[in-house]
Amino acid sequence: MATLYSPKAEPMADIKKTQKVKIVIVDDHAVVRSGLRLLIETDQHFSVCGEVGNCRDALDTVEATQPDLIMLDINLDGENSLLLIPKLLKAAPASRVLVLTGLNDEGIHAEALKAGAMGLVLKEKAPEVLLKAIEKVSQGEVWFDRTTMGSVLSEMSRGGGRAGEDPEAVKIASLTDREREVVTLIGEGLKNKNIAERLFISETTVRHHLTSVFDKLGVADRLELVIYAYRHSLAKPPK
Repeated sequence: MATLYSPKAEPMADIKKTQKVKIVIVDDHAVVRSGLRLLIETDQHFSVCGEVGNCRDALDTVEATQPDLIMLDINLDGENSLLLIPKLLKAAPASRVLVLTGLNDEGIHAEALKAGAMGLVLKEKAPEVLLKAIEKVSQGEVWFDRTTMGSVLSEMSRGGGRAGEDPEAVKIASLTDREREVVTLIGEGLKNKNIAERLFISETTVRHHLTSVFDKLGVADRLELVIYAYRHSLAKPPK
């Protein structure tokens, strides 16, 4: 059974200042869902707009609430919920998926990344780690173990083919030297603030470069950009 939460209405003038990250929790244990909701809502920037315990309710709730972030357990009543990720993202295109699991299995973690998850947190981690992951993923950043990122993205980069045959060559050639520098630093895992410091430019300028890069390369977010950069040798995958 899905449970939906309706946040109290806020004055129109204050909405932008107080806008919270809306989160849907998908886990088949009611006690776990309740605990996660209590933890998440200790942060004034987060709000749980729904919690569900199975795949069917997950799709319905996500489509109805259009959350900013979906917190997804890998196993739902014995089902592999990783297969649900593309459907969830189709139901709510602006949402990002953060996987929460007790399985410390690199292969499964890699599958979560390939399926479209933006991050993964082990249930054994401290509560503050989960809250930090929620913050970063909701902002469009990737939260994955470097080993997982390296193995998956290295594998994807090997399928790129020779540069002369690459249909993406025209797109890549349209990037300015500065934009290529930004892409390289994104591939190294640097955040906007670090990139600005490295290149002696403002964070606003970094964001403008990223907007241009996303448009030129046809990618939607930082995760797609990282994958694209490794696949087309614009950055080196982590070892």
